Amino acid sequence: MKFSVVKEAILAELQLLQGIVEKRNTMPILANILITAGEDKVEMTGTDLEVGLRTHFPVKTEEPGSITISGKKIFEIVKSLPDERMITFEENDDLMMEISSGKSEFKVLCLPKEDYPLVPEAKFERRIALPLSRFQEMIDRVYFAIAQEQRYYLNGALLILKKEAVELVSTDGHRLSYTSTFVDGLDPGEEVRVIVAKKTLGELRKITNDAVEFDHDENNLFFRVGNRMLISRIIESKFPNFEAVIPKENPHLLRVAKEEFTQAIRRVSLLSSERSRGVKFSIGKGSLKLFSSNPEIGEARDDLDVDYKGTELEVGFNSQYLLDFLLSIRSERIRLELKDENSAAIMKPDLDEDIKYTYVLMPMKI
Repeated sequence: MKFSVVKEAILAELQLLQGIVEKRNTMPILANILITAGEDKVEMTGTDLEVGLRTHFPVKTEEPGSITISGKKIFEIVKSLPDERMITFEENDDLMMEISSGKSEFKVLCLPKEDYPLVPEAKFERRIALPLSRFQEMIDRVYFAIAQEQRYYLNGALLILKKEAVELVSTDGHRLSYTSTFVDGLDPGEEVRVIVAKKTLGELRKITNDAVEFDHDENNLFFRVGNRMLISRIIESKFPNFEAVIPKENPHLLRVAKEEFTQAIRRVSLLSSERSRGVKFSIGKGSLKLFSSNPEIGEARDDLDVDYKGTELEVGFNSQYLLDFLLSIRSERIRLELKDENSAAIMKPDLDEDIKYTYVLMPMKI
C-alpha cells in the first residue's frame, strides 16, 4: 500500500477518529484504525465495538492495500509535520508503515487488517435527512442530562422520528430534557424510537455539514454526514415513559431575564454546599430571593425583579442543573412553571424558537 495526501486533508479525519478509538487497551487492535487505500481514495475506520466512524477522502494512490495502525500515533505524527505539506504513507513487508514528508521519516509497527473487527454497513434504502446544525443544537440541550450509571438505558438519549418531526429526550433521574423540532418533508414511514449512546451524540456534535442522513437496522444506527459515517450500536432497553414525568398543571408562573438569572445563580452558588449545590428560591409578587449556605464557609443571598403569577413559594434546586439549562438556550428570557414546593418544575425559553424545549427539574430540600 502506498498513497500521498496533503496534511490538512488527512489530519481533519484523524482528529475525529481520536474520539472513537479505544483508549483503555482492553483489546490492542481497537486502539488502531483500519486504513484502506483504493483508486484515488483512502477509507479510514475506527471503532470501540459500540461506536464506529468510517470516513474517506481523495488521495494519490500508487499501490492499493489495507492495514491497521495506532490511531494515536498516526495522528500525532501527522499533526507534528509542517502545514500544507504532502505526506506519503507506505506499507512495507514487515508490517511497518513508513510515513515521510520532506526530510522527516517515521516507521510505525502495524497489525494486519484481518485482526480488525467488522464494522456494519448501512443500506440507506429510505433517506431520512435532518438539518445538522439544528440537530446538533438539540443534542446540546439534552447531552448534559444523560446519565452515567449502571442503568444502561439512561446512558443515551431517546431519538424519536415522526412525520415532519424530530424529538430528542434524556434523563438522569433528577431532571429530564426534551426537545422537538419541525422538519419539512421528513417521513420515516413508521415512527422510529431508538436510544442513541451518549458517545455517539458527542461525536455528532463535532462534525460540520449541512445535513445528516439517518438509517438503522436491528442492531445499529447509522448517521451519514458528507464523507463520514457514524455507526452506533442500539441500546436495547426501554426508555422511561417521559411523557408521564412532565407536569401538566402548573398554576405558578415566573418569568425572568436569562442573563440576570444566570449571573445571580452563579453568585449565590459560590457558597452553596459543594455536595448538593443547592440554592433556595423564595418567590413572591415581583420578587425572587435566592439563598445558599454552607456551614463550613458561610451564606449568600441575592434578589431579582421578576414577573410572577401565583402564591408565595419556597423551593430548592441544584444550581448546576439550573445553569446547564440556562447556558443551552438562546432566548433572552426564561419561564419557570411550578405546581408546588414538592413537585417537579418546568423550565422553558420564554420566546418561541425553532426548537421546542422543555426542561423538567426535581426540587430538593434545603
